[in-house]
Amino acid sequence: MNPSEPPESAKSELAKINKRQDDLIRFIRHFEEAQLNPMVRATHAICVRFDEIVKNLGTIIDTEMNVSKENLRSILRKMDEVFGEQKATMQDISKKLNLLYHFQKDNTNLLLKVMALYAELASCGLTEGKKKERLKEDIDNLLNSKS
Repeated sequence: MNPSEPPESAKSELAKINKRQDDLIRFIRHFEEAQLNPMVRATHAICVRFDEIVKNLGTIIDTEMNVSKENLRSILRKMDEVFGEQKATMQDISKKLNLLYHFQKDNTNLLLKVMALYAELASCGLTEGKKKERLKEDIDNLLNSKS
């Protein structure tokens, strides 16, 4: 359509416009078939594959997390068990050391008393027979009371 040319009939003008419109629609459909649809299919395939990969990775990560949690729980249980045994052992050793300390303390006090009595006995003269007898008796009582 050129405005400088005389106008043709409206029917022929409409036919030209319809033909042009049909040509454009064919071109668009051809472009859509040749270019756009393959890109859309490829994009869709990539999206589907990506979704599958994400789901698989999510499942793998969840599985690994659960395995790691179980391993950690197992390690913590074992550590608790070992430390519990060590605690019991340390408490037992502490009790035994405490008993040994008191036993040693009592024996040391007894030994000091016996030594004091022997020292007093050694310092007694020949004329102090009754005192010597009493000291010997005290020593015997101390030694026999512990047995």
